Amino acid sequence: MIAVMARPKAQLLLGHGASGSAASMKPWVAALGKRGIAAVALDLPVGKPDAAVDVFRHAQAAAPGAALGGQSFGGRMASLLAAELPVAALVLLSYPLHRPGHPDEVRTEHWSRIRCPVLLLSGERDPFAKLDLLRREVTTLAHATLVTYPRVGHGLLPVVEDASDQISAFLRAAAR
Repeated sequence: MIAVMARPKAQLLLGHGASGSAASMKPWVAALGKRGIAAVALDLPVGKPDAAVDVFRHAQAAAPGAALGGQSFGGRMASLLAAELPVAALVLLSYPLHRPGHPDEVRTEHWSRIRCPVLLLSGERDPFAKLDLLRREVTTLAHATLVTYPRVGHGLLPVVEDASDQISAFLRAAAR
């Protein structure tokens, strides 16, 4: 687990993508920490969705009131818990809406049960999220904001500074 804090304004529990680890979330933890967000990167068991959701469940129990989120797989696992339990807010980085080349298999069946504010950040060239489909599916969320980045694919590290500004503003607003 990696954590960086500077006078926390909010707390965010972050899961990594399927090819990452808690260490791969270090740029996010650092960028959010500079903005006063106590970001904690969680190690998720990849390929084991139920176990990954349980990691979020235990982390949330230890940090009541924390927002949940993550990159790709991590965000999807956080969203599954948010559909099941009350969550303060949800931050989805490069949500894997569908497998590349399979836009007919969207992974949003649980979104209608999510009641917290949701911030989605996505590259407009993400092969895991066709932009027109993502815009359509976002309407199934009760309280959602979608921010997209032109010329960016599935990883948002090229825009980590702007995305961290967006996350910080979103979490401050969600805490009101």
